[in-house]
This record gives sequence, C-alpha cells and structure tokens, in this order.
Amino acid sequence: MVRHVLPNIVAPLFILLAMDTPSAITTEAGLSFLGLGVPPPEPSWGTILSDGFNSIFQAPWAVLFASMALGIATVGFLLFGEALRDMLDPRLRGVTGWRA
Repeated sequence: MVRHVLPNIVAPLFILLAMDTPSAITTEAGLSFLGLGVPPPEPSWGTILSDGFNSIFQAPWAVLFASMALGIATVGFLLFGEALRDMLDPRLRGVTGWRA
C-alpha cells in the first residue's frame, strides 16, 4: 500500500487542497458578510466588506481594497493549484506546446 498507492495519491491530494482553498475562502467571506461566519472581533474579509458596504458612499476604498485582496488571494490559490497540477500530473509530463 505504502509503496504503490501512497505515491499515486499524494500529488492529487495536494492539488485538490490547493484548488479547494479558494472556494473555502470565498464561502467563509460570504458567510461573514451575511453575519453568519466568524464572530466580529476576529478579522475576516467578509466582515471587512460588510463594514465597508455600510459606508460605501463615504469611504469606497474599504470595499475596494478588501474585495481586491479577496480576489487576489482567490486567483493566487487557483494559479498555484494549476501550477501544481502541471508539475505533478504524470499524464502531462513531457507534454509541451499546445497539447498541454
């Protein structure tokens, strides 16, 4: 089991973890935005967006910067997952050009 199965499941597990992290971050931010997530003393992007949304006409940069940080983190984890998949997927080893 350790010799044959473990080497074949380690790479997909890391890829799955990297690809599921953005949805977990977005879900937590959405729940915190609605007030159902992390309690208010704890920092959360959803709480920051909710606080900024309440004063969006006086201070739009609060919503802008929090949403940009959330978007950059989400896209960063997605790109990291794609790079991991390209590096660790045995079916894509040796494939270059438009076939990749």
